[in-house]
Amino acid sequence: MGHRFAELAFTDNVRALQAADGSRNSYLRMEEGPDVNDRLGERETDFIVARDSFYMATAGETGWPYVQHRGGPPGFLSVLDDRTLAFPDFRGNRQFISAGNLRHDDRVSLILMDYPNRQRLKLLGRAGVSDDPAVLEKLALPDYRARIERAFVIRLEAFDWNCPQHIAPRYTDTELEALAAPLRERIAVLEAQLAAPRENRS
Repeated sequence: MGHRFAELAFTDNVRALQAADGSRNSYLRMEEGPDVNDRLGERETDFIVARDSFYMATAGETGWPYVQHRGGPPGFLSVLDDRTLAFPDFRGNRQFISAGNLRHDDRVSLILMDYPNRQRLKLLGRAGVSDDPAVLEKLALPDYRARIERAFVIRLEAFDWNCPQHIAPRYTDTELEALAAPLRERIAVLEAQLAAPRENRS
């Protein structure tokens, strides 16, 4: 019981290393009390639907992990309820590694990044592939030109917010444009003032 992410991620080997390092005591409280971090709240939901990409890890029959980048417009990763997420599988290179791995082991791990604000959300869940028309309709993105072939539906098991240490801020073109907009406006005002006759300048 307690912090659901710690319950799943802190294996015996992990706890042994924590003990050897001296950090074990700081994590003991996470493993006590009622279950927490097993249902998405408002903070997590807002963060998830604002992302335009994330990383998802699966594992195949050989035991090798596979990490895939998934991208789309903000909101393409949907929160259907406090325990369910889904995203459209756009037509790609047709290797089907993630989908194939899920036939062997339905466990997935997601990392969602907000680089400008140095925030990171980790999710653990069980995923499946769906071609249910009702699900695909919920995930439709009319303004995004990409063919949806199927959906990935994830049943949340746990989540955890990671510390911001070592996250280097990075910005998308859209984010840079928003940051630059006030500067462009100020430059336009100054250029207009310089171009005006001297007597009209203030």
